[in-house]
Amino acid sequence: MTSSNLAPDEHGGALAGVVVADFSRVLAGPMASMMLADLGATVVKVERPGSGDDTRTWGPPYVGTMSTYYSSVNRNKRSVTLDLDDPADLDLARRLVARADVFLENFRPGRLAAFGLDADTLLAAHPGLVYCSITGFGSGAGADRAGYDFVAQAVGGLMSITGAPGGEPTKVGVAIVDVITGLHATIAILAALRHRERTGAGQRVEVNLLSSLLASLANQGAAYINKAGVPVAMANRHPSIAPYETVRTKDAPLALAVGNDRQFAALCGALDRAELATDARFATNRERVVHRAELIAELEAAFVGDTAQGWAALLQARGVPCGPVNDLAGAFDLAGQLGLDPVATLPGSGGIDIATLASPLRLAATPVRYHRAPPELGADSADVRRWLESC
Repeated sequence: MTSSNLAPDEHGGALAGVVVADFSRVLAGPMASMMLADLGATVVKVERPGSGDDTRTWGPPYVGTMSTYYSSVNRNKRSVTLDLDDPADLDLARRLVARADVFLENFRPGRLAAFGLDADTLLAAHPGLVYCSITGFGSGAGADRAGYDFVAQAVGGLMSITGAPGGEPTKVGVAIVDVITGLHATIAILAALRHRERTGAGQRVEVNLLSSLLASLANQGAAYINKAGVPVAMANRHPSIAPYETVRTKDAPLALAVGNDRQFAALCGALDRAELATDARFATNRERVVHRAELIAELEAAFVGDTAQGWAALLQARGVPCGPVNDLAGAFDLAGQLGLDPVATLPGSGGIDIATLASPLRLAATPVRYHRAPPELGADSADVRRWLESC
């Protein structure tokens, strides 16, 4: 299968030649397909005529007429509008699948069967296809539940461990479960493509929001399933490490992440409180966690003597992990100072440049490429339709 008749982007990449039929919308699916596109895949985004992806209207803010929500996960793609209720458009959708290596969708489980675009039908017709489904709560008993990140954060327990102790359960400031699920979907798709490379056989791939969240609870989830009790919100404190939280300084909070006794000794030396490192209450991490309140009181008595930036410079020079609590302006400025190039800007329609969040992937031989701005609705319909009608 090849995109050679679709006026391909001549940018190479690790996934050059892979064609993705992207029937997903909102965030998790588009995140996955954008990562594949960044790596060189040709991604054809199929959208509803007239409205397109839901996130096109999720604004303000906008850049030109495009919502920044939509632009955040849709660069490097082509947009075609197809009405699956129209027999001619449905035929084109099936032709697209026949040319694709990957089919990506996040419809309600069972919905695509009415169009013959379900996994059983497509894998029978195209046994080399990688068919990836993203759902909220799986394709079994949770199939009828709508999958939205905020709901997943709530029912998946994440909100219960986020926020102030005893306060209102709090969501993370971005749709983090969607993002994680999109990353998991990308990993699974790449694994399935590797399997197909070895065997010639495609397969069905399934990822859901709830499972992705639970698998990402890491130490908190492991503590619970190993009978350590139900974790609760601790604000910025870590349940198993101290000092690992924000501390008060002269002017602003400082994030302090002391992960071992050597770093703690360096911290104490920088504060001119070397005796704390040998104090029986604080000499080991276990004791520091037990005596956390006393420890933080001792540390903050010293920290209030200088600013967060002042302490950050001193402590970082001594190998103590820490940093001021930045807003997004400070975060992007820091990444720029460190040469991490956090923004990729692409020329959009109407002469408006569209800034997108750069990929964090760094591949020496097959680097990520930025070559297409997030498309306007149906921007590539004519080209894609000609390509499919020629099949």
